Amino acid sequence: MKNIAVVMGGYSSEKVISMKSGEVVMNFLNHSLYRCFAIIIDQDGWRLVEQSIEYPINKSDFSVTIGSSKITFDGVFMAIHGAPGENGVLQYYFDQLNIPYTTSGEEASKMCFDKGRCNKFLKSQGISCAKSLQVHKGQEINLDLIIEKLALPCFVKPNSNGSSFGVSKVNTIDQLPKAIEKAFEHDDCVLMESFISGTEVSCGVHNLNGKVETFPITEIVSENDFFDFEAKYQGKSKEITPARISSDVANEIAAITKRVYHLLNLNGLARIDFIIMNQKPYLIEANTVPGLSKESIIPQQARVSGMSLSDLFNKSVEHMFNSNQ
Repeated sequence: MKNIAVVMGGYSSEKVISMKSGEVVMNFLNHSLYRCFAIIIDQDGWRLVEQSIEYPINKSDFSVTIGSSKITFDGVFMAIHGAPGENGVLQYYFDQLNIPYTTSGEEASKMCFDKGRCNKFLKSQGISCAKSLQVHKGQEINLDLIIEKLALPCFVKPNSNGSSFGVSKVNTIDQLPKAIEKAFEHDDCVLMESFISGTEVSCGVHNLNGKVETFPITEIVSENDFFDFEAKYQGKSKEITPARISSDVANEIAAITKRVYHLLNLNGLARIDFIIMNQKPYLIEANTVPGLSKESIIPQQARVSGMSLSDLFNKSVEHMFNSNQ
């Protein structure tokens, strides 16, 4: 039986979501094939948690000693959203130890985590994205220039964070400084994007069956002004799968999603978010460690496609081992 480390937690505000994702993975992985261990990595350290007892991880070889037994891991199911599980840091660490993991590799993870850099690259490849500007902590901020380039309303968000933490929709120039300050609470770089009015959708994608395939597209209808944390995780939105969009637009989004998956050299499960304006999809961002809690979008899409959570997670682990042979 193979030992699987289900790695959860993280250093960002997304820890609360990551813990839910990790718990769901622990519950649904096939326990007759895999012995699953909950590994928490956060500001308090790296440890294995079993029956509420914590055992420290030896970082030199990613092992843990319980009593007289040393436990090592055959593979890692990555469930950390944000740093250090989505920004390439853990991917680099596991690569050095030759331990396979379920996500995209170090470089692809780094690229997608830097939203501004990622979207700039995708634009250069002909993918439609919102107009954007970046500002770094300590840099002088020219509010008039931002308005001139992006117009109002616009979005202000941390450049490298998810789950809509620190995101603001700005309607007046007076709101900009506070929105930028809020985003800086989560990252040292802030991304500002022009507002695209339309239908928000999300397309899950994977290569678990040996080829790149998309899940049914989800339409997101937020009760709030945009798809913020409350809408995502506290029931303030409707997520409709499949999305109520034309088959032509759905096919175009699926095709763009597959192209982006190849362009970014992604692996395993990923999710690409779009806004459709005047029947044209604009890419918002690519997520290399999408949420896996029961309320999350990928599990919803998998269910609609006829794939259970057990199938989804077991296929992820099988693919991880097959692609590392």
